[in-house]
Amino acid sequence: MSTLANQLAAAEREEVARAIRLLLARPLLTEIADPTGFELVRRRREPLAQWFDYTCGWSLVVEPRRGYARLTKVRADPDGSRPARRARSGRAPFDRRRYMLLCVTAAELLSMPMTTIGMLADRVVQATAADRALAAFDPVHKPERMAFVDVLKLLESYDVLRTVDGTTEAYVESAAAKVLYRVDTTLLMRLPAAPVGASRLAVPPDEVPARFEELLTALVRERRYGGAVVDGTADETHSESAATDAQRNLRLRHSVLRRLFDDPVLYRADLAEDELAYVTSLTGRQILRRSAEQAGFLLEERAEGFLLVDPDGIATDVRFPDDTSTARVAALLLLEPLCAAPAGMLPEQLAEAGAGLLRRFPRWARAYRSEDGAVRLSDDAVRVLRDVGLVRTAAGRVVACPAAYRYRLMEMTSPDPEREQGTGPRDTAGAVVSGGDAAQGDRR
Repeated sequence: MSTLANQLAAAEREEVARAIRLLLARPLLTEIADPTGFELVRRRREPLAQWFDYTCGWSLVVEPRRGYARLTKVRADPDGSRPARRARSGRAPFDRRRYMLLCVTAAELLSMPMTTIGMLADRVVQATAADRALAAFDPVHKPERMAFVDVLKLLESYDVLRTVDGTTEAYVESAAAKVLYRVDTTLLMRLPAAPVGASRLAVPPDEVPARFEELLTALVRERRYGGAVVDGTADETHSESAATDAQRNLRLRHSVLRRLFDDPVLYRADLAEDELAYVTSLTGRQILRRSAEQAGFLLEERAEGFLLVDPDGIATDVRFPDDTSTARVAALLLLEPLCAAPAGMLPEQLAEAGAGLLRRFPRWARAYRSEDGAVRLSDDAVRVLRDVGLVRTAAGRVVACPAAYRYRLMEMTSPDPEREQGTGPRDTAGAVVSGGDAAQGDRR
């Protein structure tokens, strides 16, 4: 092979690896939001689709003319660690009300290539009033309009809604606000990632709360792995016997590699017995290492588990440590006492540690200066650590996971108090022992 051919092959491998990590962090990539990234994915879409299908069993759809690429991530064990977030209010996670409004709004938008915010709100009012399982939407009340705006802003961030005239935020102050939207109905239909449509689960609304976990499992069940489906839900009693060896191996490869490429860290203790046997087998280890290399990751393999490090930070949608919020700074500060307590810390001990931080930095964390501020600060910090796989809860205690020992607090600096008062340890530096950012993709 000539030198030029070698260079071209190397360039293609590098581009594919970069595009893989880009899509892991942003499963819905639009040309408007990232022209350079979209062009890279468009150009390498065939090897990308092959890699995602073989490695994780995820489908990639690239629509060059419509300007979007959609990677449909599916997990057998969905959780709420990465919820939809509001564009305002400190990016608070969506609550039940907002998720309900999101589903109803999306359904109404399917038949509306152009709409105004008022017309759309009226459609949502009618839809919720006609369904006894839903609480009626009442835009007369400001909290309802705020929830509706949060839903619309999320759809705008996906480029499903594009503002032609007016601003969505104006609706918060007045239900008479005039906003005109263009709707991309094709892209809207690409948003759901579940292999099974919710409408196929013929369950009376009254039974949904009691069977929620069962229904959630049924939504993400994939027929390619074998097993029976009865009345829209999985028949677990016959699933293993009905699956062939090839289907079981396919399920094991996808289940392990999905978690490896989608989570901050993959612990051996969290794997099922057959999954652990797969990753410790010769074939499983070879596939794991080759897949990580093809995606441009550095694979750290320890006695406790596996960690993918992205040297360029492309695949990292949530960074730790960072100083983007008080809770994240507190999370790094609380790692020290957590790592010093092998048996873990009780909520009362964590609250006292939070109170110690508030006393240590009297002009910092003003939002936590109420009577229950120390408890809220420790709870928010623990939530950050849990989301990035650094702590777990066991027997009522918060226990540091092995990956937590990668971090060590080296230095704390505060900005000039005359320049910016009240920030405290805003610029908190933590050392990552082995360097780099762990990959943590977005599960949208």
